[in-house]
Amino acid sequence: MNAIPLEWLKWVDENIERGVPPKTLIDRLIQNNFSPTLAAQIVMAKASGKPRPAQVAPVASVVQHVQNGDFIYEELGPKVDLSVKTTDREITVLMTINKPRVILFGNVFSKEECEQLIALSRPKISRSTTVDDASGRAEQHEHRTSSGTFFHINETPFIAMLDKRISELMQVPVANGEGLQILNYQVGGEYKPHFDYFPPEIPGSAVHIARGGQRVATLIIYLNTVDEGGETILPNIGLKVSPVQGNALYFAYTNSFSQVDPLTYHGGNPVIRGEKWITTKWVRQREYW
Repeated sequence: MNAIPLEWLKWVDENIERGVPPKTLIDRLIQNNFSPTLAAQIVMAKASGKPRPAQVAPVASVVQHVQNGDFIYEELGPKVDLSVKTTDREITVLMTINKPRVILFGNVFSKEECEQLIALSRPKISRSTTVDDASGRAEQHEHRTSSGTFFHINETPFIAMLDKRISELMQVPVANGEGLQILNYQVGGEYKPHFDYFPPEIPGSAVHIARGGQRVATLIIYLNTVDEGGETILPNIGLKVSPVQGNALYFAYTNSFSQVDPLTYHGGNPVIRGEKWITTKWVRQREYW
């Protein structure tokens, strides 16, 4: 690394901070007469803060995968066994999948906590929005037929308690999390399949990536058990998860190269009977502001 001109190291740093995909940086370095192997080594070291040879594929393999646009699977997400102990709760692990990284947790919130969060949210909810691809602005969209609201990080002692528990469960700092988003779906309400990360190739994503970097993971916590319908689906892997009060579905989609995993394409099936309440926590690469 010492032989790399300082201006190029600075250029890589600046573009990683901007959220430029690693493949783009590697291609540019190769175009400027760096060898593919060296280009990958530079981007690998800078994207992760330090070389991580024990956690990623050999450099030659990384070069091939990154240049092909293939997602490189690392040890994404929290380390879990049969359960996860937080400061105030023992949370069970009901299911794990490695590719993509998906975990279904049980007993994340108590019945009373779920009901309290619904009661606090009900007077505040309004029609949900999505991010416009071109501008990055929040706009209403026919693919997302829910109502919602949010709570700032540590907004109240109750919210602070939940934020801390979620932080310990996801094993990321509280400061890297966006505020809790609360969503309510009535009969017929659904969310067509989508990505939670900001697609780097879309102009509107830059506005959001600038605030703490790319999203790296999602935790969906089910606040009630839906009478019928309302399942969370990951169609690319054939997974369907029914909403059960207190359970939570976790999935990670951004690795240390800032690549994003398209297998985490997901949605919410229409509610057939009853209603559906969830809260979602998104976490970023760095402190979110």
